[in-house]
Amino acid sequence: MSGPSGQSRRSVTEYKVQVASRDVETAAQRDGKSFDPFTERKVSNPTTDCDTLTHLLKASLGTGILAMPVAFQSAGLLVGVFATILVAFVCTHCAYILVKCAHVLYYKTRKTQMGFADVAETAFASGPKWARPFAGPSRYLIQISLFITYYGTCSVYAVIVAANFNKVISYYMTPTGEPLVEINPRIIIAILLLPLILLSWIPDLKYLAPVSMAANVFMGTGLGITFYYLVKSIENFDNVSYIAPISEFPNFFSITIFAMEAIGVVMPLENSMKTPQHFVGICGVLNKGMSGVTMIYILLGFLGYAAFPGKAEGSITLNLPTEEIPAQIVQILIGLAVYCTFGLQFYVCLDIAWQGLKDRFQKKPNLANYVLRTVLVTGSVLIAIAVPTIAPFIGLIGAFCFSILGLLIPVFVETVTYWDIGFGRFHWVAMKNVIICVIGLMALVFGSSNAVKDILKEYAPKDAEDAISRNVTNIAVNATAAVVNATVGALNTTVGNF
Repeated sequence: MSGPSGQSRRSVTEYKVQVASRDVETAAQRDGKSFDPFTERKVSNPTTDCDTLTHLLKASLGTGILAMPVAFQSAGLLVGVFATILVAFVCTHCAYILVKCAHVLYYKTRKTQMGFADVAETAFASGPKWARPFAGPSRYLIQISLFITYYGTCSVYAVIVAANFNKVISYYMTPTGEPLVEINPRIIIAILLLPLILLSWIPDLKYLAPVSMAANVFMGTGLGITFYYLVKSIENFDNVSYIAPISEFPNFFSITIFAMEAIGVVMPLENSMKTPQHFVGICGVLNKGMSGVTMIYILLGFLGYAAFPGKAEGSITLNLPTEEIPAQIVQILIGLAVYCTFGLQFYVCLDIAWQGLKDRFQKKPNLANYVLRTVLVTGSVLIAIAVPTIAPFIGLIGAFCFSILGLLIPVFVETVTYWDIGFGRFHWVAMKNVIICVIGLMALVFGSSNAVKDILKEYAPKDAEDAISRNVTNIAVNATAAVVNATVGALNTTVGNF
């Protein structure tokens, strides 16, 4: 990550997160007047800081939080707390530097808005000479990965909503004393088509904010009841492991990082804000939201593992007594929360698809936009109906895409954006980015291996599953060793070049 040869012989400007003054001056010199991208930005229905915080909370408090007790089980009660803070810090930092780089590029290119793909493409195109050929490919990689991941997530959300409602409906439709007979989930998924289409017709994030607020209320109430059950179920800490074996830690890492990751909604939220400069900063919207999210993740993971040591299910709500009304209310509330969250996840897909198609429908853009919304939702529901067990496959795609999108690409964008500005004293930013790359590669390896194991549990015969799982684990271990060796070499090279 060394700069041009001439740059290594001169003092490097100290790295700062704020936009360098010379960037602003250069932009101003182009037309003889100052340029402020935030005051120049025109948004038809801008969101307030509160609206944006609501969306961010909903994007980060997804169904992945319900698996945190299993994550703590793999890390240990004590290690789980500090490891969750570490993962949250890395995820938040990557989102933070993506937005900060976007703000730098606003001044450099005199643009007022950029999507995730725009930021990466512009950073590489205006960066050092060696990075410019990657501008186009980076854009396509981000757009395709985001669309596939979030569109698949929409299908999974339809399945999750149907599954939560199905449990309660089936309980009351089964005669007393007889085994529980669940309704075919495909029927409930099909019934959800019309409500999901209506949800997708909400025009923009400004009007979607009340829906996200409702989702937060549903999720918060459901978690509150769940906390009640967990606290009531804690007897002692005799069977709890405070520090789990290190071989179990990859499972914690993969669950937590993909539960917290919400990189796809970061730039759409920033682009819709009335005061986008408030998104970042020590007390910015991003830090406020992720601080609260981290506390909730820690609390649920801690209590869930303490209440059901060694017995925590993949979703902690499955540990609740189905026959009790409060537990049934939790199922309904979680289902409603996921339904409301569908709109925010869908917005990412819609934004990508519409940006690629809107120029072809200039005569009747509104009609075309709503037709596109309807077609996309119908497609996601049809996928859910065709393959109700699609979740493990989407988990594999998410593990692959989120590792690249959420961790690796932001640090590459920061590197090329600040290539000429400098990497700080002792080039700590460059070394920090190398370390984050390692974490991203480990997330890629561990997340993908766990997703493959989930697919095997769903589809492979039991005898074949065990053998293949062992092979997958061995591959993951070998890949991890290779990553560690590559990291040591990269750090040595980085320090040597600087």
